[in-house]
Amino acid sequence: MARQRHLNSAPIVEAIIDLRVGLPSAFNPQEFLSLSNILADRYPTNEPRKMFAGAFGLEEGKPFIQPPEDKGIQGYVYKSKDEKNVVQFRIDGFTFSRLYPYTEWEDVLLEAKGLWKLYSSISVPELITRVALRYINRLDIPLPIDDLQEYFTAPPKIPDSLPQEMRHFFIKIVIQESDISANIVQALQGSSKPEHVGIIFDIDVFKRQESGFDEDTIWQTFEQLRDLKNRIFFESITEKTARMYE
Repeated sequence: MARQRHLNSAPIVEAIIDLRVGLPSAFNPQEFLSLSNILADRYPTNEPRKMFAGAFGLEEGKPFIQPPEDKGIQGYVYKSKDEKNVVQFRIDGFTFSRLYPYTEWEDVLLEAKGLWKLYSSISVPELITRVALRYINRLDIPLPIDDLQEYFTAPPKIPDSLPQEMRHFFIKIVIQESDISANIVQALQGSSKPEHVGIIFDIDVFKRQESGFDEDTIWQTFEQLRDLKNRIFFESITEKTARMYE
């Protein structure tokens, strides 16, 4: 495992702060457009987010397809001038994304807090049922790779008796620590760098509470999620990998 520390060139392609909510049934998502003037300087563009629902299956032994039905506008997506910050105001929740290049946790959290305040002032959530923090990393590993254990503490393993050329892998593990869950995904991907291979390392840490979270404590919960996220990341990579992004 690698020692935990700040990485100046962190391989984060997207950091996501997400809150799932229950809104008053009478709330109209068009009301999110009233934020356009407030956000005009920092988030000048917005677009509606629609939902479509369809179905397929078997009925009396015969396949059927129900064409997608337009369920209408569910919210709006606002983007910053450089399109590195993206916020979604939806009837089922709030999502803030910071795209590459990543800055610092304190910057991301501060921006999310301010945008959430706008969201909650407009929509007045009745419940906050899920708090989630997701970091999608892409690690560019130089070729050739003799052994993935040089870079990861728990990489996929091919039995020694089988051909050892690995063309692709996708691994998902779900872990639980007390009342916090984490989806951990590793997947092979192409790289934009020549003579490198990309490995997606996706860490989605979340906490559900059907009875609802106290809004005063959600930001403390995010700190708990971040602690587990950092432990997963650094305990899954080697020092050699960490030094690549210092």
